[in-house]
Amino acid sequence: MTWVPGATGSGYDLNHLPYGVVVAPEGQARCAVRIGDFAFDLGAAEAAGLILAGDSLRAPNLDAFLALGPAHWSAVRARLTELLGDPAHRAEVEPLLLPLATVTNVLAWTVADYVDFYSSENHASNVGQIFRPGQAALLPNWKHLPIGYHGRAGTVVVSGTPVVRPSGQRAAGDFGPCRRLDIEAEVGFVVGVGSTLGEPVPWQRFADHVFGVVLVNDWSARDIQAWEYQPLGPFLGKSFATSVSAWITPLAAFGEQAWTAAPVQDPPVLPYLDDDRRALDLAISVEWNETTVASPPFRTMYWTPAQQLAHLTVNGASLRTGDLFASGTVSGPERDQVGSFLELTWGGREPVLVKGEERAFLADGDTVVLRARVADIELGAVAGTVFPAQV
Repeated sequence: MTWVPGATGSGYDLNHLPYGVVVAPEGQARCAVRIGDFAFDLGAAEAAGLILAGDSLRAPNLDAFLALGPAHWSAVRARLTELLGDPAHRAEVEPLLLPLATVTNVLAWTVADYVDFYSSENHASNVGQIFRPGQAALLPNWKHLPIGYHGRAGTVVVSGTPVVRPSGQRAAGDFGPCRRLDIEAEVGFVVGVGSTLGEPVPWQRFADHVFGVVLVNDWSARDIQAWEYQPLGPFLGKSFATSVSAWITPLAAFGEQAWTAAPVQDPPVLPYLDDDRRALDLAISVEWNETTVASPPFRTMYWTPAQQLAHLTVNGASLRTGDLFASGTVSGPERDQVGSFLELTWGGREPVLVKGEERAFLADGDTVVLRARVADIELGAVAGTVFPAQV
């Protein structure tokens, strides 16, 4: 239990302690941990000798701290639990608590590389039926390896950043603003410790390299994507914006009650992908203009994050501190469990009601908020509002 007012039972209690970077009114970026509706100034705490982290938390972002590795992450977490849990520390810690209403969140780390996977069988099957009617919903390779692609690290933005409607080719000779702007509700994993070029990282070492979890909205321009994606896959239809949570939930925050069994895989996978089938039991909600339109369950994902990590390095590709890899759209078996509006409205042919209006894809001014919860932990939300195209 914490002594911080209002934190107990909030989803941001002592057992959570997600990391982020906040900017205080004077303009200085500070590494912080969220506790209830406060940001604990980690840079000031380290300067005061309350925390020992090699001065990594006095930096303007979490990059140096992420690189320290699991032993240091664990030591700092234990110390934070002591400082925020034991009332004996209240007098020295309370002045370092910044009300969230007085600060602004910025992207907490430098995204080194970004990989987006395609790991939901329900989503892949739905997209196959929508984009390739009359053909097999899943391509022959889908159940043999986690399909993914490399996105743009430079367009990963923090929650709340405006999303400008992209422009591009929609068909032969047809250029203009995207008409079928969509979302993809995903879960992302932030790499702390890098790896050596040429040395694969086995799935068993997932927790040695991955620091924590963020929600992801991988915005998608479906008309641009449909025209360009064959034969090489996603490009301009996906690269214009990817929104992530302001707060990174460390893996250490997830107790055993947060995990469940992942789906059984058939056919059997190759040995390097034969993992322990552990899945985070995250319940995600998708809010469109304050209307909850879908509730995707992360436990249904066919490919696990540990398998994704093993696959993206099996060819010897190295990890770097700050790498982000995302699950791909999270969709369950029911229509109200899907993580994209492409599926929710079945390619736009079956609109849904949003505040009494029939809608298929995003209009300028629309706001989407993704939330997720597991047990008594609430992940940092991801919000974004659509702004008009610039060309």
